[in-house]
Amino acid sequence: MHLNRHALFAGAVVLGFCGSAQAASPASTTFGVSASVAANCLVTATDLVFGSYDGTVAKSASQNLKVRCTNNLPYTVKLSSGGGSFAQRLLSNGTDTLQYNLFIDAGFTSIWGDGTGSTVNVPGVGAGMSATKEKTHTIFGSLPNSVANQDAPVGNYTDTITVTVEY
Repeated sequence: MHLNRHALFAGAVVLGFCGSAQAASPASTTFGVSASVAANCLVTATDLVFGSYDGTVAKSASQNLKVRCTNNLPYTVKLSSGGGSFAQRLLSNGTDTLQYNLFIDAGFTSIWGDGTGSTVNVPGVGAGMSATKEKTHTIFGSLPNSVANQDAPVGNYTDTITVTVEY
């Protein structure tokens, strides 16, 4: 019996040390998280098609540019002169040409260009990069019933305009 008491006492002492042992405090730290939003714009355009010109009446057409830019980012939309000049853009079929021009308004009063000479460009402010935030800018085209156009030979006439969005 005496032996059992020593064993019980030794077990109690061991349990006492175990129960009174303190857990170590956890170590901790912090770290920052960051990101930056870069200025960005996307632009899409479809072809502007005047259709068939028969030399008896002027033609007009319009198409929309779609611009998406970072929220609150100011931008400017510029159009190149294509194969002619801003004063007179030209559709070409080989060496044959048709006169036309592109405008910011349906009244054909302000030529849409790069802001040089008598041309204007179109400003805007981005609303965000999501598709639902795109801004629409309408280009108005005029193919006049001029003597030069009336004398153009039969054929398909084309030009290529470069759209630049500066931000």
